[in-house]
Amino acid sequence: MPSLLESLSSQLGGSALEGMSRQLGTNKEQTANGMASALPLLLGALSRNSQSDKGATALSSALDRDHDGGILADVSGFLAGGDTSAGAGILKHLLGGKQARVQNGLAQSSGMDGAAVGKMLMMLAPMVLGAVGKEKRENKLDASGLAGLLGQERAEAERKSPQSAGLMGALLDTDGDGDVDVSDMLKHGGGILSKWFGDN
Repeated sequence: MPSLLESLSSQLGGSALEGMSRQLGTNKEQTANGMASALPLLLGALSRNSQSDKGATALSSALDRDHDGGILADVSGFLAGGDTSAGAGILKHLLGGKQARVQNGLAQSSGMDGAAVGKMLMMLAPMVLGAVGKEKRENKLDASGLAGLLGQERAEAERKSPQSAGLMGALLDTDGDGDVDVSDMLKHGGGILSKWFGDN
């Protein structure tokens, strides 16, 4: 059974990748590299935020209310539309004060400019929550089960690409003092993860 990250990566290839590239003004290789780093990072942020009971309960309620997975019914259409309104709010909650650090790090690795990376993150965030919400609904997960699922997803991403563990640590968990070479980690991690988009 594919992981959430693998399922999302599969859905975001082909025409979806082309549609997002048009919206961002980037080529497909840049977009694929950016998404390959952004998706595990967003799932990692969800996992981090759900480690406490309070965080897991809040996420569970938000998924039940706003993210049942319906967005996945027309991935290409959603991405081609370039809607970023919902994603902006999601990122503010997920990344908080680390959003600029994440955006700059992804820009370094992908060759995209910061504005394009910011828009990409806002487009991807509702897709990630939709995928998690669909899994929660179909498997009838409570807050504890949801936290467990996200922990498994993060561990699986790190197992498949150890560099992604460093990526998420550098961008999400450190104090932002600049001691970590984010660019180097992203270049290695993105190169490995981007193989998921290569055949689409």
